[in-house]
Amino acid sequence: MKKFGYVYILTNSGKTVLYTGVTSNIVGRVWEHKNKIYKGFSSRYNVDILVYYEKIDRIVDAIAREKQIKAGSRAKKIELIEGMNPNWEDLYEIALKEEFQ
Repeated sequence: MKKFGYVYILTNSGKTVLYTGVTSNIVGRVWEHKNKIYKGFSSRYNVDILVYYEKIDRIVDAIAREKQIKAGSRAKKIELIEGMNPNWEDLYEIALKEEFQ
């Protein structure tokens, strides 16, 4: 069984904070952010809107991609987001549908 990885970017309602993460379960991980399951950066800054994600064939490649995105500037992250999601809509429902197709 192939283990996909996902790199994702979340923001808050004011779009002032960007959080980049990696996971093998995009739906479950974003749900955890939305429900503030873990205390930390994303719960402290109310970062729970999925504005960008990439599905990557191998989790090790997803981890490398996460590091690449994190090393980039805020402007580069915004460019990624707006290339996929120009209106900064919450993509959680789309990810949910894709996960169960």
